Amino acid sequence: MKIKGKVWKFGDNIDTDAIIPARYLNTSDPKELAKHVMEDADSTFPSKVKTGDIIIAGRNFGCGSSREHAPIAIKASGVQAVIAKSFARIFFRNAFNIGLPIFEVPELIDETTEGDEIEIDMDSGEIVNISKGKRYKTKPIPAFMQELIKAGGLVEWTKRRLSTEGIK
Repeated sequence: MKIKGKVWKFGDNIDTDAIIPARYLNTSDPKELAKHVMEDADSTFPSKVKTGDIIIAGRNFGCGSSREHAPIAIKASGVQAVIAKSFARIFFRNAFNIGLPIFEVPELIDETTEGDEIEIDMDSGEIVNISKGKRYKTKPIPAFMQELIKAGGLVEWTKRRLSTEGIK
């Protein structure tokens, strides 16, 4: 499976409060959360992000609280993947649980400019910065994890699995 999109760039230690500020946690509606995604890191981001875009960031992306609202808000905004130098472990797990692919590629961040177009091949782990003609290698997403992403996350995958096995 391939993902292709325009890059939005953020720095190190983007915590879950910067991804979706706590003042908006009175809802769990993904569309409402998307209206405020990343606004404490870049107040114009929610109005500029487009479906198919990709976020890249520095170290420790998604640190802070363990709330699932953060990857939900990112995914609901139309962002189809996040690439960072590193992720907070709970964000890493929550992202896959809701079907948001993420990749750790430290060298890509410093060599990529906001607005560049990149393509990610989840099967091979190859990422190409089309704008700069540079290639990067990361661990491919395992087939099972790709199934979670295609299904829309762990809950949807489980529902489908139970219905195909005749369990209600």
